[in-house]
Amino acid sequence: MSAVIETHNLTKRYRDLIAVNNLNLSVEQGEVFGFLGPNGAGKTTTILMLLGLTEPTSGQATVCGFDPTQQPLEIKKRAGYLPENPGFYEDLTAWENLLYIARLNRIIEPEAQRRMRSLLEEVGLAGDGHRLVREFSRGMKQRLGIAEVLVKEPQVLILDEPTLGLDPDGAVRILELITRLSHERGLTVLLSSHLLHQVQQMCRKIAIIVKGRLVVQGEVSKLGSSILKERQWNFLLQVAGTTDGLESELRSLNGVAEIEKRSQGWLLHCTEDVRPQVVSLVVQKGLSLLQLRLEDPTLEEIYLKYFREA
Repeated sequence: MSAVIETHNLTKRYRDLIAVNNLNLSVEQGEVFGFLGPNGAGKTTTILMLLGLTEPTSGQATVCGFDPTQQPLEIKKRAGYLPENPGFYEDLTAWENLLYIARLNRIIEPEAQRRMRSLLEEVGLAGDGHRLVREFSRGMKQRLGIAEVLVKEPQVLILDEPTLGLDPDGAVRILELITRLSHERGLTVLLSSHLLHQVQQMCRKIAIIVKGRLVVQGEVSKLGSSILKERQWNFLLQVAGTTDGLESELRSLNGVAEIEKRSQGWLLHCTEDVRPQVVSLVVQKGLSLLQLRLEDPTLEEIYLKYFREA
């Protein structure tokens, strides 16, 4: 697979502040890639450089094979960008906003109207096209924003905190929409976010940036394995019955390094496979074993590990 987005030692300096520091990033065709970091880490500055909206101090970037500094219009033809707070003409309808964007992209009217009808259907706004945008909820505006960036049928979507401020149901709907569109259209998606549980649902690969510097990049599963080191096993344990004293006895088992209490059961961090000992202990105490499942590290664990080291 070829890289659609690449950066080589990309750097942005504002006087004494280095916003992005020698960033080397690679996003392959057709993948949904998570670009993570705390507020102020340099995510949005990186995005602006990728789109040709601000120039790097040094280093290079390419999007779809084009240099944002030298060929920004070529990138704008091929990349759709949804900022954290998408702007609309609030006194126009959703349809009118989309038509305006289509005209800016020089799409002829019959074709524009065909695309607009299809997109409003895809994003779940088919019945709201003639409503004023000021009447829309934030979630509806985010879905309209996705429709806007798709009008020109881009190869790449760059999304900056697309679920910020949404309720859980609205966030899930946006994430499902992005994932489906990526699969159906073969879109490459760069998803900038600090909401780790959402990114883990969508992204096979991630990069974490802290204070402008890339601290890690790779597949979530491989990064999870690398942070475990001596903790090679994580097990989720759930039982039924009276559990008095069970936690202390679990802690005393050889190979159990740490235990986290969960809403239902415990997460055991272990240096070896302790499942036979755990099952034996549960049986001895007369409890019913509901679940003893091997769990991979969460993206939150991966993030915190590299964030603290940075």
